[in-house]
Amino acid sequence: MVGCCCLFSTSRTLRKMERWTGRVAVVTGASSGIGAAIAYQLQDHGLHVVALARRQEKVQEAVSKAREGAKTRNSYHPSKVPAGKLYPRKCDVQKEEDILATFKWVADTLGKVDILVNNAGVIGEGPITDTTTEEWTRILNTNVLGLSICTREAVKIMRSKGVNDGHIVHISSVAGHMPPFSGDSAMYSASKHAVRALTEGLRKDFVEHKENIKITSVSPGVVHTDIANTTSRVDASMFYSLPNLNAEDVADAVTYAISTPPHVQIHEIIIKPVGEPF
Repeated sequence: MVGCCCLFSTSRTLRKMERWTGRVAVVTGASSGIGAAIAYQLQDHGLHVVALARRQEKVQEAVSKAREGAKTRNSYHPSKVPAGKLYPRKCDVQKEEDILATFKWVADTLGKVDILVNNAGVIGEGPITDTTTEEWTRILNTNVLGLSICTREAVKIMRSKGVNDGHIVHISSVAGHMPPFSGDSAMYSASKHAVRALTEGLRKDFVEHKENIKITSVSPGVVHTDIANTTSRVDASMFYSLPNLNAEDVADAVTYAISTPPHVQIHEIIIKPVGEPF
């Protein structure tokens, strides 16, 4: 499905989000960009949001900045329900011990998990023939294993607490739907192809368990966030000279997906900026 943000930000979507009021969402990678935008949208729709990041101290500022940015662009759509609470938590999804401790805290403190958004991700640092094993481990631990461990722990809590209408969202990439953009992006692309397989595997897991928990993968093209600045091998100026999306556009897609009626599952959303060359 290829969509644009205007399809997602409707009064109908806002109305259907009201069923999530007072429930609990966990968002990884919430200290900037897409994660911060998702966190503020869910909070403003009345959910209590556990916003995870390695840089816990930056979460509150990033979420507030995302909200103010939406208001500046006139893309802010306030809900009629009271905003939920934001719980910034330090968690490095490359470390299983961090994830286990975090989800235990969520279960003990907030009682359950209703929505998980796996947003945390990193891009690659060079070609397969000239990259360290350490770098590959960083990519796969974050984009694949961290995502999978978070999903496992969230689903465990959903099952133990009787949450049969929960929703898992993976923030993936168009890189998971095509060959690598270049030799430098091969491992990153491989990690996002893995997310596609994990998304379908999880859907079938829920079907086999006769559960109504939903799974959605959102695959954006180039998004104007600071991800290109996290690696020395990516030319950030070239990256941002391409047509790009706002983080808000991706957050709108997430809100749309989780607002659908219980019998409707949006399995995959691909969002590209107009004019994207690949």
